Amino acid sequence: MDKIKIRKGLDIRLAGAPSKQIERFEPKFCAIKPTDFIGVVPKLHVEEGDTVKVGSVLFHDKNNERIVFTSPISGTVKAIVRGEKRAILKIMVENDGKNDAIDFSFVNDPIDKMLQSGVWPMLRQRPFATIANPNDRPKHIFVSMFDTSPLAPDNDYIIENQYDAIAEGINVLSRLTDGNVYINVNVNSTTCTDAINRISTGINNVVITQFEGPHPAGNVGTQINALSPINKGETVWYCYPQDVIIIGKLFLTGRYDSTRIIAMTGSAVKNPHYYQTQVGADITPILDIVDNSRVISGNVLTGTKITGDNCIGFYDSQVTVIPEGNEYKLFGWLRPIFKRFTDTNTNGDTRPYIMTGQFERVFPFDIYPMQLIKACLIKDIDQMEELGIYEIDAEDFALCEVIDPSKTPIQQIIREGLEFIRKETC
Repeated sequence: MDKIKIRKGLDIRLAGAPSKQIERFEPKFCAIKPTDFIGVVPKLHVEEGDTVKVGSVLFHDKNNERIVFTSPISGTVKAIVRGEKRAILKIMVENDGKNDAIDFSFVNDPIDKMLQSGVWPMLRQRPFATIANPNDRPKHIFVSMFDTSPLAPDNDYIIENQYDAIAEGINVLSRLTDGNVYINVNVNSTTCTDAINRISTGINNVVITQFEGPHPAGNVGTQINALSPINKGETVWYCYPQDVIIIGKLFLTGRYDSTRIIAMTGSAVKNPHYYQTQVGADITPILDIVDNSRVISGNVLTGTKITGDNCIGFYDSQVTVIPEGNEYKLFGWLRPIFKRFTDTNTNGDTRPYIMTGQFERVFPFDIYPMQLIKACLIKDIDQMEELGIYEIDAEDFALCEVIDPSKTPIQQIIREGLEFIRKETC
């Protein structure tokens, strides 16, 4: 088993880690949001008031009609929420508690089974972090079994007693590529490492690699860069442990099981712990938090602020709640900062972009981060390609954004650069 040490990065330690306690939460509503999927143009299959089962199609992608998005629960389509220009923001389903599910056992081809059940969107690809194209054969598939982001869920704890589903999921993934399935584990995770060793026995193209080091060692982009960097014209796919479990259960039972364990974390949570719920659950009833707080679906570095219905994102297994940074601090912009990073308070207005040379200290890729950011700003495709745009995603620049004294929205700049080049070249 190979071992790779990531030397550049930064661990951000916050209060509010979840205790090892899992509570079942049956959501009243779940939402599937087209905005969670990069590049997807939704075409509806349902109307408000329609009855759906687990696995019933809610919408498909106009760009690829084979990619469908299905209901994670059985019940009634409660609302189809639209935004500007009638863009579909989310489809809300009210839970009837019956868990009636469509049986996909009759579908033999693994890709067709995943597509028809709505499980396929669990697989994403790089470059661009879009849903994997089912017509492609990726160079490799990557599964990051651990997370190093702030207050991240403990995947060792989450995957306990799920080894059969993980084994089947890995077996399915191994059939989707002519390359390797890289299963990447934390060097300190003996439970996960031992389990994966047993699970992968007999699967020839599974490669297990141990990683150690600070965040972003757990990011799949960091692992791809260390194991098999992406060149122009190449594609790799990736997913995460709970995605593998969902894929495995589909092939074991023939049904889409949308069960997902989420970690409720953050200093503004009164009792941070784990909940077993469903994909896209409305978590309003379990938000036992202090006043004036920000609710984030995901982690503080890359997550999305959620309001109103409080439905978690399709790919998220963590909710973080932190104090909202809207309090005024006298001379806040002049106060010395010791061992404190950025918070939700911008501490002032927009600043000029300061060239500090600090990004290289936390950016583990063999890439010049500042130069790539500038290339994205000016939309220079040739420079972006030369500087490694195909290897990265916005989340890979989260630490650069944290330490940036100019408070520049670096992740947004990178995402816009990726979208520009995707639309120009694809």
